[in-house]
Amino acid sequence: MTRRNFFHRHPMHRPTRPHPGPMPGPVRPVPPMPHPQPLPPARMPVRLMDYGPQPCVIDIEQATNQNNNYRTTLWTGQHMQLTVMSLLPGEDIGLEVHPNTDQFLRIESGQGIVQMGHTRNHLNIREAAFEGSAIFVPAGTWHNVTNIGHTPMKLYSIYAPPEHTHGTMHRTKAIAEREEMH
Repeated sequence: MTRRNFFHRHPMHRPTRPHPGPMPGPVRPVPPMPHPQPLPPARMPVRLMDYGPQPCVIDIEQATNQNNNYRTTLWTGQHMQLTVMSLLPGEDIGLEVHPNTDQFLRIESGQGIVQMGHTRNHLNIREAAFEGSAIFVPAGTWHNVTNIGHTPMKLYSIYAPPEHTHGTMHRTKAIAEREEMH
């Protein structure tokens, strides 16, 4: 055997190749699992009342979904107001305009149609709205939101400045319409 062949066949002189699998030997321990994160606290029911004009922190999603009244004010201040609403299937807020009030609405659950325009008879904006939709209504704009789903639509509305008296709560749309006429 020539010297060249000896070195090529000797185990100490074989070319190295990547190992095809785990290295033999003791198994390395698996690192411990991190401590589980605590679960978020269970959502406590929100007391549905007007907290204004005092400073307030509230779970708006919980309050909105919990509300079964047509309208409930949650906070009324000098320059702004928050209401939560629940529209039954087929129900709407009613075509209305607020001459000096900007309005923001957000749908937490349900689906509907939003209509807006510069005059009562010319509602040139018609859009589908659903969970997570934000609706911006500038002062002086005619608008309506109609629940087209099969379950109550839950939404909240911010008025600037306030539109309703402090503590307003209307269990139904019919009650709201009667009270607003007086």
